[in-house]
Amino acid sequence: MTSRERLRTALDHCEPDRVPFDLGTTPVTGIHVRAYQALVEVLGLDVPEPTLVDPVQQLAAPDERVLAALGADLRSTLLRLPYRTLDNPWQDERYIYFEDEWGLTRRMPREEGLYFDLCGHPLRGVQSVSEVETHRWPDPVASLNRDLLQQVVDELDQSGYGVVTRGYGAGFLELLLWLQGYEDGYVNLLANPAVTDAILDKILEIKLSYAQAVLETVGDKIDVFYLGDDLATQRGPQVSEDLYLRYFHPRYCEYHGLVRRLAPGAKIFFHCCGNVYDLLPHLVDTPLDILNPVQVSAGQMGDTARLKREFGARLSFWGAVDTQHVLPHGTVEDVKAEVRRRLDDLAPGGGYVLTAVHNVQADVPPGNVLAMVEALMEYGWY
Repeated sequence: MTSRERLRTALDHCEPDRVPFDLGTTPVTGIHVRAYQALVEVLGLDVPEPTLVDPVQQLAAPDERVLAALGADLRSTLLRLPYRTLDNPWQDERYIYFEDEWGLTRRMPREEGLYFDLCGHPLRGVQSVSEVETHRWPDPVASLNRDLLQQVVDELDQSGYGVVTRGYGAGFLELLLWLQGYEDGYVNLLANPAVTDAILDKILEIKLSYAQAVLETVGDKIDVFYLGDDLATQRGPQVSEDLYLRYFHPRYCEYHGLVRRLAPGAKIFFHCCGNVYDLLPHLVDTPLDILNPVQVSAGQMGDTARLKREFGARLSFWGAVDTQHVLPHGTVEDVKAEVRRRLDDLAPGGGYVLTAVHNVQADVPPGNVLAMVEALMEYGWY
């Protein structure tokens, strides 16, 4: 069974030869450059110094030889198309700064910085729809090289691996809060629905235009389309059910529906950190096929047997190996026990792709990354 056959079988809720494994195909299943460098050293591979596929999160672009050594079953346009870069960064005595395509300002400490954090919100204080409309919104299609995208996906299509591509930008709630700042973003959900709708409508317009351009070009050759939104904290949803249904559900339905129409053979991958359990009955109708990262340290998401029992007929699960506690702080034995538990809960009947909950962080020892893979190769066969 090829890696692609393995992935497709699992996502069709059938049992392949073993559970598929992912590393690095999305900006939420990657590996921090420090953890990657340590891993390469332990593997003893002679590969070039890593480049950053995502400088904001400081994610390395894994070399093909590293992915092969770990038995990764997927490959992504993320690693083959031009990487995200910092345009016109500046710095002061403490920080490096840059402004992204949305007008958001981010900064990272010059010494021992691990990530770029938000520090500037271009729509903070907006009171009117006209202010939203005159903001400098990105045009993602203008910079999309369709010929290159087609070439890359054609090559991946012949590789024997599962093929992943992605939508544009962060999620609806994420961008709503980032653009205005968290206080204004939350307040305007109730106090200024016209501004909230205007911002979300612009985000939807941008996402739809990019997804349409991508999927009209390569929609018939991809296996997974990545998108998502962080709707929850570790305790529960960030917004009430009523606000979710008012603002977000209809827009997810329109966005996900476009993906379904233009790429009917692809599975829709939805990333949502936190304890999103209470919103899952709505999310599965948006539609979507895959839930990631299954943040097992967050409330009800830790009961993966229950998730499989209640939602396993409609959802595949992608992730679930705890990167908050077990991967950075556990022993090799702890990691293997964690992997075995998630396999026992989520793998039966297919519908599971194993990887860490979110990106492998800078403090995860390379031995624990290898222990995760070794446990999969020991316990992940059907």
